[in-house]
Amino acid sequence: MKITSIETCLLTIPTPRPISTEWPHHKFVVADIATDEGVSGLGYSMVFGGGGAEAVLAYLDTRLKGLLIGEDPLQVERLWDKMYRGDRGVRRVGIAGMAISALDIALWDLAGKAAGLPLYKLWGGFTDRVSAYGSGGWGKYTEAELVAEAERYAAAGCRYYKMKIHHPDPKVNRARVETVRKAVGPGMRMMVDVNQKLDLEGNRRQAALLEDFDLVWYEEPVLADDLAACEEVAKAIRIPVATGENNYTRYEFRELIQRRAARYLMPDVCRANGYSETLKIGHLAAAHGIAVSPHVVHELSLQVCGALSNGFLVEYMDWMPADLFVDVPRPDPADGLVRIPDRPGHGMALAPGAEQKYRLR
Repeated sequence: MKITSIETCLLTIPTPRPISTEWPHHKFVVADIATDEGVSGLGYSMVFGGGGAEAVLAYLDTRLKGLLIGEDPLQVERLWDKMYRGDRGVRRVGIAGMAISALDIALWDLAGKAAGLPLYKLWGGFTDRVSAYGSGGWGKYTEAELVAEAERYAAAGCRYYKMKIHHPDPKVNRARVETVRKAVGPGMRMMVDVNQKLDLEGNRRQAALLEDFDLVWYEEPVLADDLAACEEVAKAIRIPVATGENNYTRYEFRELIQRRAARYLMPDVCRANGYSETLKIGHLAAAHGIAVSPHVVHELSLQVCGALSNGFLVEYMDWMPADLFVDVPRPDPADGLVRIPDRPGHGMALAPGAEQKYRLR
């Protein structure tokens, strides 16, 4: 089997309220790999908020596509290494990491289809269903919007809800968390997300005000580049730290683990150089007794969690229009678990007409 062509496009997807108050749209860099045997693979990187998506597409088109044409698509690990080492002067994070991710996801989708297996089974298979947490709670939400979103996720079956704590006054953040806590009751556990907005002392003050809520985790407390500062926070506060959505390689995650800077790791398959690297990160975390909860794109992340003994939660952000994908997996209202699609590959396909509707022209 040989790769004969790679078709790419950029999709701009509007978001509904209240998410649109923070992020009016997201962008998807899409790659469709075709072969001489008729088997194809779909990959995409979701660029949250859309910033830099055009650059991701340009790097994919001008640098990476040419490395794959004519190659055997089933040699995914070798092709990943070829892309990763293709530009020794370009660090494989940010734009380059997201471009590699889209192609690596497509290669694995193709490999799963060729084998007739969903990816989590191709990778060994641990479970066919994964718990999901409802995610949102952005800083621009009103308290009424916060409560309504949390209750909507609870009704959808989620047993967990994550909200942002972005206000400069830590007491205001506490009041917002308390409002949601009272509204959803003890049946739903909560997490908070700092989104890199505080320093060590700011996190000490904020976390101290939230300790009594029995939070699952306290997310991304400092700049993602500063692993030493994350370590300091993790050792200074009493709430478990989660981080990793803006870390891209096993080497960054290895340092987070060695520093004991987080109890939960959150690689993003669309940023962390695709499925290939995310699986390595997951197994590395398992060797150290650390849980993995992948960042966003739950429809792709399910396959990773289903293959890992230490897979914990997927992040369910209910924002996609109904006409973007075919049969998006969702939590079961009865138990909050998301069943992993049993379709070969990652199981996702663009809906008829979606590319034409959302393509950036």
